[in-house]
Amino acid sequence: MVCMYNISKFEKNIVFNNDGHLSFFFIGTGSAFSKKNFQTNVLIVKGDDHVLVDCGTLCPFAFSTYNSSITSVKNILITHSHADHIGGLEEMALMGRYTTKVRPKMVITDYYKKILWNESLKGGCSYGEYTDGSYMQYDNYFEQIKPKLLSNTPRPLYEADVGSINIKIFRTKHIPDTAGSWRKSFYSVGILVDNRILFPSDTRFDRELIDWMCSSHPIEYIFHDCQFYTGGVHASYEELKTLPDTIRNRMFLCHYGDNYENFDAEKDGFSGFAKRGVYYNFD
Repeated sequence: MVCMYNISKFEKNIVFNNDGHLSFFFIGTGSAFSKKNFQTNVLIVKGDDHVLVDCGTLCPFAFSTYNSSITSVKNILITHSHADHIGGLEEMALMGRYTTKVRPKMVITDYYKKILWNESLKGGCSYGEYTDGSYMQYDNYFEQIKPKLLSNTPRPLYEADVGSINIKIFRTKHIPDTAGSWRKSFYSVGILVDNRILFPSDTRFDRELIDWMCSSHPIEYIFHDCQFYTGGVHASYEELKTLPDTIRNRMFLCHYGDNYENFDAEKDGFSGFAKRGVYYNFD
């Protein structure tokens, strides 16, 4: 398989459309507590369509450093409920309702919609208005794009289209670290974009997931989270180094700590550390 990509530089502001190729623009590439590279949230663009994957605490601010606004985002997908992935979502919701008067569209299952609203967003978004005997609900802020269930084996696999962007959504095993499988883990998902680019988002080392995805889809590149110690709730650098060369050489590392410069990812067989603020363009 010939895998072609190029990297183009950020210019004046974030671009939300292109000539039709698939593009990944990392708003940030850092871990939850990174002080150097924001948090790992990524804007996917293809033609006139886009989707922001996660909106962490720093995401609205990060947009401003690119001379852009979070209000420009019309489509979003949330992978799980940690603050570095949803901490900026309340701002997006309130800005949409009271500034732009436009509800962003969110790719989300009915199951996670209830969790996200009741356990995270309700406290800050529900009580601003009281109308017809009730407070605000999820649908006052977001328009749902409901994914379609494709299969339940070997784990649930959903699919949704955001315009020309095809997204397959699968369960991951992120938290807690004591959960033996994805079935016992709190709800978290990764995505496969256009059957080409794999982005597991946050997950512990999960060889079963990688083998499943790589054997059933023509994956060209993988953007995988990593941490620089073994244990906890992310795949470690050392664990990822155990993957075959044919997988590592297609893998960019993201969600890394501020000490990433102490490691030479390319020397260790990876495509390298993903960089924020540039466009990864896939022909």
